[in-house]
Amino acid sequence: MDPLQNLNRVLTQYLYLLPIIAIALFLFLYPVAYAIYISFTNFNLYHLFRYTFIGLKVYEQILSSGTFYTLLLNTVIWTVGSLVPMVVVGFLLALILNQRDIRGRNVFFTLLLVPWAFPAYISLVIWSGMWNYEYGIVNKFLGLFGVPPINWLTFTNTAWAALILTNLWLSFPYYTAVFLSSLQSIPSELYDIATVDGASAWQKFTRITLPLMRSAIAFVSVGGFVFTWNNFYPIYILTGGGPGISTDILIVYTYQEAFSYGYYNIAAAYSVISTIILAIMALMMLRVGRVLEVIT
Repeated sequence: MDPLQNLNRVLTQYLYLLPIIAIALFLFLYPVAYAIYISFTNFNLYHLFRYTFIGLKVYEQILSSGTFYTLLLNTVIWTVGSLVPMVVVGFLLALILNQRDIRGRNVFFTLLLVPWAFPAYISLVIWSGMWNYEYGIVNKFLGLFGVPPINWLTFTNTAWAALILTNLWLSFPYYTAVFLSSLQSIPSELYDIATVDGASAWQKFTRITLPLMRSAIAFVSVGGFVFTWNNFYPIYILTGGGPGISTDILIVYTYQEAFSYGYYNIAAAYSVISTIILAIMALMMLRVGRVLEVIT
């Protein structure tokens, strides 16, 4: 084919894609650019139409306040505290379901998908009632063993426990499904050869399963880290960030600043800072896990 004709064909293909690309860029880049812009202004509920450029004053105000560092610590606690049990539980359940001699494996797997398939908002409302001090089923169950009722969502430590356990119930089916599909992609011949060589179950796990699952675990962990960092609904519905701001995280506080108090510039600045921190941490995790090397 003539090079000029080939070039025209390629340009024609991109020309057809141009409207879609333009719309996607507009829907993504414009809100991001506008959020960055208003973070440098005094745009709030009281200056909706006469807001002015004020430079870095909002960022200086945020970074010099103790609130930001409390929120950052809470966000790390929420993200890491949720991610570790989700990955561990999902991986263990995947290992169990991957056994060949388990009967009714499809039934068990289908039941595990129920928390994931059920609408998250409805699940969180139900869990909010389950953690209720007076009528919640959690306290009713603990009462069978003589444990007095606990006001789960009123105190910081118990509120974190309730949030992380609720998030674990909502999220572990996803991790189980991903890990199970990765485990099933490992050739069974490797385990057969190891059995012939006299390898124990632990040796098979440490020398075959874990090395071949490393990239899957790293990739899922990075994705889970990013999602959980910005997972808004559990905290907003169960505790609202309380008591005080002891369970508040950056994304929830950003929403409250914008839509409860009308400080859109502060909310935009918080979102920019949160995005930068999250991007840096995600890149570090990708580098440590060598996920990009596996993909490329």
